[in-house]
Amino acid sequence: MRTTKTRRQRRLLLGLAAAIGMQAGAYAASAADVPEQLKAPAGERLVFGAHASGAQIYVCQQGADGKSQWTLKAPEAQLYDPKGLVVGHHYAGPTWKHNDGSEVTGKASAKVDSPDPDSIPWLLLTATGHSGAGVFAQVTSIQRIHTKGGKAPAAASCDSSKLGTEATIPYTADYYFYAPAK
Repeated sequence: MRTTKTRRQRRLLLGLAAAIGMQAGAYAASAADVPEQLKAPAGERLVFGAHASGAQIYVCQQGADGKSQWTLKAPEAQLYDPKGLVVGHHYAGPTWKHNDGSEVTGKASAKVDSPDPDSIPWLLLTATGHSGAGVFAQVTSIQRIHTKGGKAPAAASCDSSKLGTEATIPYTADYYFYAPAK
């Protein structure tokens, strides 16, 4: 009886280890198509990946040139793991907050047009701040790739009669978080 229980436990542990390995492999494989200018700096390693689903929120406002234009107000998205479980939130800053309480903010350092012309660009961001202890505590670079949707509405739809109006545009993307290799 004890031998059967031990075998079951071993199979369960091996299955769990294989599943974790496959998840890490899935993140690494899908990050393989990243353009050179968006690759994480040398000496960094992938520590986390998540699929985002939500919206890019734009506001119609007057630009510095006096013309009305759509300006990004903030992203608003949930972050999902490979099993489809919500593991965090992405919002203004830009900021990513993990369910473990850790948080990272970033600033774009490189941009490449999405292969999909109707989608927001792919980005490499550099971390500018952290809070909390957890998966995002040591993150130094973030990639946004595989974007779908999220582009600002057509410029013509933002005129003086629409100033202050918000537009919520659905989008999805994959985010990859990197930290210094140990």
